[in-house]
Amino acid sequence: MAPRAMSSDHHWTKALSEARPVPYWLEDPGRPHPEPALTGAETCDLLVVGGGYSGLWTALVAKERDPQRDVVLIEGREAGWAASGRNGGFCAASLTHGLANGLARWPDEIHTLQRLGARNLDEIERAIARHGIDCDFERTGEIDVATEPYQAQELRDWYEETERRGLADGVEFLDADAVRAQVASPTFRAGLWDRRGVAMLHPAKLAWGLKRACLRLGVRVYEHTPALTLEPYGAGMAVRTPYGRVRARRVALGTNVFPSLVRRVRAYTVPVYDYALMTEPLTPEQLKSVGWENRQGLGDSANQFHYFRLSADHRILWGGYDAIYPYGGRVRAEYDDRPETYAKLAGHFFTCFPQLEGVRFTHAWGGAIDTCSRFSAFFGTAHQGKVAYAAGYTGLGVGATRFGAEVMLDLLAGERTERTELEMVRRKPLPFPPEPFAWTGIALTKWSLARADAHGGRRNLWLRTMDRLGLGFDS
Repeated sequence: MAPRAMSSDHHWTKALSEARPVPYWLEDPGRPHPEPALTGAETCDLLVVGGGYSGLWTALVAKERDPQRDVVLIEGREAGWAASGRNGGFCAASLTHGLANGLARWPDEIHTLQRLGARNLDEIERAIARHGIDCDFERTGEIDVATEPYQAQELRDWYEETERRGLADGVEFLDADAVRAQVASPTFRAGLWDRRGVAMLHPAKLAWGLKRACLRLGVRVYEHTPALTLEPYGAGMAVRTPYGRVRARRVALGTNVFPSLVRRVRAYTVPVYDYALMTEPLTPEQLKSVGWENRQGLGDSANQFHYFRLSADHRILWGGYDAIYPYGGRVRAEYDDRPETYAKLAGHFFTCFPQLEGVRFTHAWGGAIDTCSRFSAFFGTAHQGKVAYAAGYTGLGVGATRFGAEVMLDLLAGERTERTELEMVRRKPLPFPPEPFAWTGIALTKWSLARADAHGGRRNLWLRTMDRLGLGFDS
């Protein structure tokens, strides 16, 4: 969805004049007070490191499996402050970053992966109801929209292929008239509506609700308590923090984009910065002009894609397109704000919805996503099975982290389950090379993807080579 030619009055930059560079979700008045930091020594059966979705789901599921298990969770800042509180709120059943990616990598397991993913989303919905988590959960589904003729044909071809394979359950192909009847944009040429496979929610409220549920079940939560070191201690493990130490029989690492306490895992992920805008609440007339009565999540099908959705208070979140990798893979607060990307996103927004000219953005923010070379999570253990980790969710963490929590707990228990027998769980992606090769390769890939978008989707030699090596991105 290319930006229109720049006009002299710069409508889109005017729309950003009052945007605050903070995540909209984290400004909610229901934000809980942080729990105190750990001081002194603690012992437990299970220590969970990280207070995002990955860690929170692990602690919660651990207590649900065994209410007598003694669980401690430590978080370096506050629960949900990083990627878990900054994302678009798309909670997907997919465990593989889209069906195409899953088919390319695990064709023999794809039906199992689809079934487990659907079950995982159902379990999330049940857990939200069971624990009374108010996070604006809506099982609306998602429409993948085409904005170019070649994309419309690709969507139709893909729909027909998934039907042949028996993988199109709950998915509907929409031609131009049908997709614009759902959401009115002159740029939409076709769509694939996955009616049940995606839910919309308030991402920060989900994280805060999971924290409250953990506390009610007896998990001891310590915030502003970063984990500094991890080392064996007797029959278990010890984690040192600034003011204390935790000794645990088992440790689950949910640190994702931040450097793993298991050093050999670090080469498998890189941080990629994603950015989003949030509009002011739309008036009834503005809402009517875009339709969107079914409130689906949307994403366009370009390589450099946008994702967009309605919030509970009738704002539009508009994000994606730019994916920025900082040289050296550094995670720094100053990268969370990128005005040049906000201006680009605003121009794209008004190209998609010209009828909303004059709407202003109230928030503009960014954050780091942990990305691996296969674009979906990987798993493993360390220290003779006493430590488990899951990372590399690449934007799927709202939903897939609960599945990852189940995998980590299975691995720590030494259990062979349907989850742990998956090739996706047993095998890791290729690691990223050291600098400057990582930055060069990522930059070349990004340039090639943009070129493919501008040339009818045609993939150049670099992308075709990446595809053959299993490093291609095709969702």
